[in-house]
Amino acid sequence: MRRQRKTKIIATLGPASSDAETIEAMHFAGADVFRLNFSHGDHADHAARYQIIRELEEKSRRPIAILADLQGPKIRIGSFAKGPVMLENGAAFRLDLDKKPGNATRVSLPHPAVLESLEDGSILLLDDGKLRLVVTRTGKDFVDCKVEVGGKISDRKGVSVPNAVIRMSPLTDKDRRDLDFALELGVDWVALSFVQRAEDIAEIKKLVAGRAAVMAKIEKPAAVDNIDEIIDLADAIMVARGDLGVEVPVQEVPSIQKHIIARAREAGKPVVVATQMLESMISSPVPTRAEVTDVANAIYDGTDTVMLSAESAAGSYPLEAVSMMSSIAEVTEKDPIYRSVIDAKHGHLEATTADAISAAAAQVARTIGAAAIVTYTTSGSTALRAARERCAVPVLVLTPNIRTARMLALAWGLHCVHTPDAENFADMVNKACKLAFAEGFARANQRVVIMAGVPFGTPGSTNILRIAWVGEQ
Repeated sequence: MRRQRKTKIIATLGPASSDAETIEAMHFAGADVFRLNFSHGDHADHAARYQIIRELEEKSRRPIAILADLQGPKIRIGSFAKGPVMLENGAAFRLDLDKKPGNATRVSLPHPAVLESLEDGSILLLDDGKLRLVVTRTGKDFVDCKVEVGGKISDRKGVSVPNAVIRMSPLTDKDRRDLDFALELGVDWVALSFVQRAEDIAEIKKLVAGRAAVMAKIEKPAAVDNIDEIIDLADAIMVARGDLGVEVPVQEVPSIQKHIIARAREAGKPVVVATQMLESMISSPVPTRAEVTDVANAIYDGTDTVMLSAESAAGSYPLEAVSMMSSIAEVTEKDPIYRSVIDAKHGHLEATTADAISAAAAQVARTIGAAAIVTYTTSGSTALRAARERCAVPVLVLTPNIRTARMLALAWGLHCVHTPDAENFADMVNKACKLAFAEGFARANQRVVIMAGVPFGTPGSTNILRIAWVGEQ
């Protein structure tokens, strides 16, 4: 099953898309990766969906990646004694550790680490940014604030702190339990919420210990400020625009998105653009023109993957949303402007053999009009360098490691096949040509460019570039 596009699609599973028939239909419509959102559902729900996906993988004979998205800390105020209260502009309001129900002058904020991180002038946004407070005085167990933008506030509303680094782990006790469960299931990717610093990625990587790849969700201003260090440590990046758009001025989100995509591409790390991409399709069979343009713009910028959230998890049209996302990607990638934009944003090569071979393979494939680039990889690093080139020539990835094949399912332009490694040089060339033909990438008497490493099966040993003719199969 070969996609007619290079941009990949993540579809979130949920109440609207949990049965085997719907998941299969979404996969064949275009979903390359399925997201298990641990903010909703229990472990039994996720285990059942995982099993369906793995059975579908065997049926479709195409590696499918599974992403476990951890919830992360949820900072919320307490409750009010007499129901919702109205906070007037300019009024004084206190947030404290007192668990007693609140009123129009105070309410509990049961997060000591948050209070300790605040200082005079810190901004607090309540209820998805609808209310705005500024800290005027701090104490051991409270902060006094002035209401800058008031409104009605009720129990358990969320709190965002955009201009402070909160001294707390991004992993709650729930996240740690969910992480253990997800790794035991065998997920391919783990997405970490509430990332603020590179140290947050280091913390989860120690726990994951190589059992899955780690994706950093960029949804806080501190993460944007530390983006280079986070990209260096993470295996992939997600631009989580929903929460990010609450904590930074919404008009800054597009430029932040473009900057992160460019930086991730430069580093050769897969990047995902997520949240509200086809939001209207939760209740409508067709998206708005603005949403289509939004998805296309992310693709023009060179994102590896676009993601559906509530559209596929809880909406009325999950299959239509996946089909529409796939169609937008196909049409966008056929636009001559797309190729000119992608080629104009070429990253600098590192002084490594893998980068040299990857760049040479792309150049040779273009020059001789090769039908495909075939790359052998064990760990996936060579394939990711090939994806980084954003070559117009298709890239066929051959790997003996099914975990690698699944992990690469969200990387731009990679078509992965799980196959035994080559035994020798002649077997390498023969297998590359046979599979390029079998997978529909090349016909007889067409050429393919092969990237591999000697000795075979050694991670990070890419050192061979070979041009081969595909014979009659």
